[in-house]
Amino acid sequence: MERRLYIETYGCQMNVADSELMLGQLARAGYRRVDKADEADVILVNTCAIREHAEQRIYGRLGELTRHKLRRPGVVLGVAGCMAQHLRARLIERVPQVDLVVGPDGYRRLPELIEEAREEPTLAVRLSRVETYGDLVPARADGVRAWVSIMRGCDKFCAFCIVPYVRGRERSLPADEVIRQVEHAAAEGFREIVLLGQTVNAYRDDRAGVDFAGLLALADRVPGIARIRFTSPHPSDMSDRAIEAIASCERVPPHLHLPLQSGSDSVLHRMRRIYTLEEYESLVGKFRRAVPGIALSTDIIVGFPGETEEDFEATRGAMERIGYESAFIFKYSPRPGARSAEWPETVSEEEKTRRITLLVEEQKGRSLLKNQDDIGSTVEVLVEGPTHRTPSEWFGKSAHFKTTVFPHRKERVGDLIPVRVAAATPHALLGEGVRALSSAAVEDVPA
Repeated sequence: MERRLYIETYGCQMNVADSELMLGQLARAGYRRVDKADEADVILVNTCAIREHAEQRIYGRLGELTRHKLRRPGVVLGVAGCMAQHLRARLIERVPQVDLVVGPDGYRRLPELIEEAREEPTLAVRLSRVETYGDLVPARADGVRAWVSIMRGCDKFCAFCIVPYVRGRERSLPADEVIRQVEHAAAEGFREIVLLGQTVNAYRDDRAGVDFAGLLALADRVPGIARIRFTSPHPSDMSDRAIEAIASCERVPPHLHLPLQSGSDSVLHRMRRIYTLEEYESLVGKFRRAVPGIALSTDIIVGFPGETEEDFEATRGAMERIGYESAFIFKYSPRPGARSAEWPETVSEEEKTRRITLLVEEQKGRSLLKNQDDIGSTVEVLVEGPTHRTPSEWFGKSAHFKTTVFPHRKERVGDLIPVRVAAATPHALLGEGVRALSSAAVEDVPA
């Protein structure tokens, strides 16, 4: 008998990839995905636990989803992912209607775990030192971009992060399994591959003698792929070999997301980021020499315990000097289980708000100037589809990973097309013939 599955995904690209893994595993067990929770026999929520706001949002959503169990008691309600691993039995205590709690290393057994959960609440949260799911085939969503997890877990133990505790220690997929997945994605028609790992450039397959640079070179040879991206690298793991591979591989575009987190050495030290600002900026210099015109993006945390006004100003200065195309800027929030959660907060919520607002506004100005530099040039765009608000206008990403909007003519999803840039906002490039878009309209373009 066919069973129906509904799944919601929260958090990072690795959670998206894990949801596709779960969908593939359950499809082989006879489940069919449905688009509405009220049509499903099994409801799964794949969760993030990196920030407190995400956790509270999940609790609220679980409260909404419990109505389906009240109407149809046979429905199985499950929580997967990082929050499931982090909170474990407390999830069932807080939301008694939850039947299944499964951590990131329990997805191989998901069909049988669901059957167990039909009888009694079930927890599967044991972490593994060997599980990579390298032999499983995910059921990927339609689009141009395929997520390929090349490693799982993390060994860095940054003071603000709980990933090593909820995803376990680093382990890499065998290189031949990674390439098999890339080839499979290419055969399915995906045009862009995104290699995923918490510290993706720490990848290494010792048995095959393949490091991250070698893996990029292998993936670059797979026919049918237009672009190969990766996220998120750690600055301390970026070798000269990796820089050379990024520069030489034809399908690796000139864009790099390189998390900084703070521009203050004292804050970086407390964060346990194991590099200094000087080392980070030296690395940026190497990339700019090897890949002229490379576009950089980054992550920044504001208000980390002990961050002084001087530390904050150091971050402002670093962001201005480095000149990022874009930045993801977050307020610090303590996560139980992370080392920094034991430390007293020294920056008030009001001051965090002031600091993050200032950084966001300054970055918006830099992003606008960077994008305006592209006006009059022609960029190569990987077509993704129509915008939400104007179906006659489509969008895609340039090689520098900039959202680019253009009038739709005969282009198809997955095409690589030239677009002449006529205007720009802080968030996007606008091709010739595009109506004047507000920033809000551009922000509404699908990610």
